[in-house]
Amino acid sequence: MPASLIRPTPWDAAALGMPTRELLECSAEALRLTEQTPGHYSIKVDPLSDKGLLHKFGFYYCDTLIEPECTQADLRPCLHADASLSRQFDADQVMAICHGAFTHGRFHRDFNLSPGAADLRYDRWLQQLIEQDQVDGLYWQDQLAGFVAYNGGNLVLHALAQPYRGRGLTRHWWSLACRQLFQQYSHVGSSVSAVNFPMVALHSSLGFRFSSAHDIYHKLVS
Repeated sequence: MPASLIRPTPWDAAALGMPTRELLECSAEALRLTEQTPGHYSIKVDPLSDKGLLHKFGFYYCDTLIEPECTQADLRPCLHADASLSRQFDADQVMAICHGAFTHGRFHRDFNLSPGAADLRYDRWLQQLIEQDQVDGLYWQDQLAGFVAYNGGNLVLHALAQPYRGRGLTRHWWSLACRQLFQQYSHVGSSVSAVNFPMVALHSSLGFRFSSAHDIYHKLVS
């Protein structure tokens, strides 16, 4: 397949147990290529674009991703003495917190994929980020409460252990994480599902601006 139109996503293939690819443009030429080779396909498109061609070629809607962005000047940190970050953590505990935590994700919302395969996709991603030293443990009163992972200046994965959820604590750790990233980057970015209302509200409260959004469509070819 032409690399300018479709690229493989080996990190997804390893978790889903099938060939996976991402379309780089929404053209008839690219969409037609998905009819020729079995596998799982995904594409990001402008939410306001015409989706007729996607439906014609069997793509179905999975999620809308919002991409918040913040500068140091715009950040409204909310710090707490009991919240801290550390690269020193028990990896097994962090992996246990990750497993099953990302039910808002597009892979969990894809009716053609099993929840177990979707969980494995995030587990493998986190494992890779741990190996690359791109994960901080989140501590509350010196007890491991969750994790946050980075890719450059972006916050890419975050989850809390069950006892710490729903308590409004995330804003304290994200304030610390953003301050840490601003030591290297002029902007901090993230990506959040539009249906994950608590995370959308969190970004807004900390001063993030919502710069762009993408609708995510999938297709499974047997």
